[in-house]
Amino acid sequence: MKLLYRLFRQDPNTREGIILTTSGLGILVNVLIATAKVVVGLLASSIAIVSEGVNNASDALTAVLTLVGTKLAGKHPDAKHPFGHGRVEYLTSLIIAGFILVTGFEALKSSIDRIIHPAELTIGALSLVIVAVTAVMKFLLGSYTVKMGKKAGSSTLEALGIDSRNDSFISIVTIASALIFLLFRVSLDAYAGIFISVLILKSGYEVLRDTVSDLLGRPADKELATALYKDIRETEGVIGAVDLVLHNYGPDAYTGSCNLEVDHDKTVGEIYQVLRELQIQIYTKYKVAMVFGLYAVDNDHEGVKELRQAIASFVKAREHIKGFHAVYLEPETERIYCDFTVDYDLKDWDGLRAEFIAYMAERYPDSEIALNIETEFV
Repeated sequence: MKLLYRLFRQDPNTREGIILTTSGLGILVNVLIATAKVVVGLLASSIAIVSEGVNNASDALTAVLTLVGTKLAGKHPDAKHPFGHGRVEYLTSLIIAGFILVTGFEALKSSIDRIIHPAELTIGALSLVIVAVTAVMKFLLGSYTVKMGKKAGSSTLEALGIDSRNDSFISIVTIASALIFLLFRVSLDAYAGIFISVLILKSGYEVLRDTVSDLLGRPADKELATALYKDIRETEGVIGAVDLVLHNYGPDAYTGSCNLEVDHDKTVGEIYQVLRELQIQIYTKYKVAMVFGLYAVDNDHEGVKELRQAIASFVKAREHIKGFHAVYLEPETERIYCDFTVDYDLKDWDGLRAEFIAYMAERYPDSEIALNIETEFV
């Protein structure tokens, strides 16, 4: 009781409070629904209803795992984990996915066994009413959980909500098969169980797929990346910003890096003051710890203007190049620096490099070309 009391006292305006309170509600509701369905399913000898009950019991367990994972993820950084424990949520999601898949396989096995060894149904109107009421409860719980998941920025909570909402649609299949039995004395219960099992397996696969993507490294949140680029590019003294990389250490924990184009005549002291204030601003506003790399540019030089035009002509004629930046003509050696941003469909980077060097050799025969090719990270 003390645990539940502490759970529901969580501040509803914090991310942790939203996740813990919503997970706690999910545990209570799913335990009640699972108990009701398993009892009704056993009394009616309905494998479909029992499968639903087992699935609801697994939902309660996944809510417990979400709760535990959130608490662990909220631990402060330590010597072994200087970036915090936020990725524990992803490990929790992996366990949830595995449990859902096991539940689906077990339900599928039971349904196939029921086809091989049929049993007589004894389902009645009261059982159908109970299943229908629980379906409405699951739909309301699922919709609320998805809403809270979006508010908290928790993909795990959203996944729980979607799974819960899907359960209500699964119940419709169970009700339909029971009605067919009551009206026509034809039992489709085992086949309904197979259908439910497949939906459970699909849900587990989707959670697994999304979690693996998080662990491997998805592109950063587009809204966050756009906001960061906007603030950086609007900073006085910054000519351009490219190569933004955000490293995710949990759903709301980021470190990042970005390369900035600055006037090559600026002193280190002048640049430092601008970048230090920008780092503080970004961390205060977005909780992203940023580091910056620098590209020196001299866009006012006539030779650089012509150089940029020549590179722009090359880029425009090639569909896989999304843009170029960091153009710099070294005054003493006339070495030319340039970076290309390409899409993921381009496979022959060496061929592009050779083609560009040959193109530039015709126009700048005395210059060495230093080309860097990269993809976008956000």
